[in-house]
Amino acid sequence: MNPAAQIAFRVAVAFVALGLGGASVAALVGLVLSHVGPSGSASVSLCSKDAVAPAGGRDYLAQNNVWGAETPQCVTVGDQSLRIESAEHDVPPQGAPAATPSLVRGCHWRECTDVGDLPVQVSAMSRVTSDWVTSQVDAGVFNAAYVVWFHSGPVAESTPDGAELVIWLRSRGGVRPGGVLLAREVAISDAKWNVWLARDQGRVRVTYERVGEVTSVKGLDISAFTQDSVGRGQVSPDWYLIAVEAGFNLWRGGAGNAIEQFSVSVEGEKPRKAIGTPAPAACFAALTVEDTWEGGFRAVVEVINVGGSPVGGWVLDWTFPDGQRVQESAAVRVTQSGSAVRVVGTALEPGGSTTFDLVGSGVPPGIVSITCSPA
Repeated sequence: MNPAAQIAFRVAVAFVALGLGGASVAALVGLVLSHVGPSGSASVSLCSKDAVAPAGGRDYLAQNNVWGAETPQCVTVGDQSLRIESAEHDVPPQGAPAATPSLVRGCHWRECTDVGDLPVQVSAMSRVTSDWVTSQVDAGVFNAAYVVWFHSGPVAESTPDGAELVIWLRSRGGVRPGGVLLAREVAISDAKWNVWLARDQGRVRVTYERVGEVTSVKGLDISAFTQDSVGRGQVSPDWYLIAVEAGFNLWRGGAGNAIEQFSVSVEGEKPRKAIGTPAPAACFAALTVEDTWEGGFRAVVEVINVGGSPVGGWVLDWTFPDGQRVQESAAVRVTQSGSAVRVVGTALEPGGSTTFDLVGSGVPPGIVSITCSPA
């Protein structure tokens, strides 16, 4: 069956399931087939906020995915491609985006592509790579990012309950990843990435923000990002990778951005060594220097309970790299022996977080690796 007929057939099946009559289905099929170009490739327009359509046979789906606003948006879907034709969004960049038009391989909530190599259990994951080519405008507020979804079972019938792994390639308009900064310039898949941690709707969200923005990637090693998150305790080896999607988070505007080509490859061979063993950790912490002066600095430490149960208290341990000393801190108990620092804090509910300031002497520290343990 050619691509146009496949799209027409799947759109027809979807609308039959919704109870539309034969005349309506015939009209919809005609609309899809009317977008066939001279080469036989097909395109279809999506304007409904929740609309989906095949995007290249059975292996890929496109979604309009307007979820954070009520403003209109339309996309044109082709063979493993998508173009944003109109987007009238204008939401604050400090909050959630208005929409995430994207292409998907795997299962996004209950919408699934017809592929046999996803889902795959993390502990048995072979190499998963992706190519993605975009064209991007220089107006509006948006980012271009992958989202890799993990779930406790092989199919997510509703919201995925594992982790959301975001691979952030480029942004415009000053948007930045949410959460706390865990690490800087981590080398993965031939590039360097800043690693952020947040919790959203009961899930852990790990964001890998590329150092040096790009508009296309080739052979991006998604399994390597997964392995890094397993090693950090963010992703469980027992979970399943259920979907890889690539698209644009839109806060303001976005028309003209396009996915020119997108593909995901899952190698058939099993890995020689299973990926990781840790279970997701209960708490994480990150230190950010906010102010500096000659001979001193002020830092903010954020602690997050990323587990599913309350913690009765927490203990932070870190070692300053250059002999810095804590001079004062409010609301927490700090002890220091040499360069080793220990902070003890109180209870945190699941998803809860707390921050505290500390004033230190010495040169401002760079990345400080903090161990957070439930008390």
